[in-house]
Formats: sequence, structure tokens, C-alpha cells
Amino acid sequence: MGDDHEPVFRRSRYGWRYEYNPRNPIGLVLILVTLAFVGVMMLLMANRAGPFAPPAGPTWSPPAEEWPHPTPTVTP
Repeated sequence: MGDDHEPVFRRSRYGWRYEYNPRNPIGLVLILVTLAFVGVMMLLMANRAGPFAPPAGPTWSPPAEEWPHPTPTVTP
């Protein structure tokens, strides 16, 4: 981090895309924030929490009309 004129983004080795520059303090912070964000999203996906949680629907119970039979009673 010796040079104050390092750009935040630099051209990659292949020359047709850009990447964060870790020699710039802002670029280093962007790298760390990106890694933290990806880590949190992976944990949320693995635990099926947050935006990846299944929808909370009502639990199913049979309607009252399906059980018209009275419970059997024992007569002596």
C-alpha cells in the first residue's frame, strides 16, 4: 500500500475484464465485503433461512365433513 495512486479496479491478466485491486485500500475493503457477503449468503442457503426459507403456509387438517362417523362406544 505504498502508492497512493493505485486504481480501485485494475485490468485482469486477460485484459477484457476488471478486478478489485488489493493494493488500494478501497479495493481491499471491497474484496473483504464481497467475501463476507458471499459467506453469509452460503450459510443462509445451507440453513434455508432468510430469503431462502420455505414459505410458511398453513398446516393441513381435514375438514369436519370428512369425519361424519361418531366414535364407537362400547355397550355392556
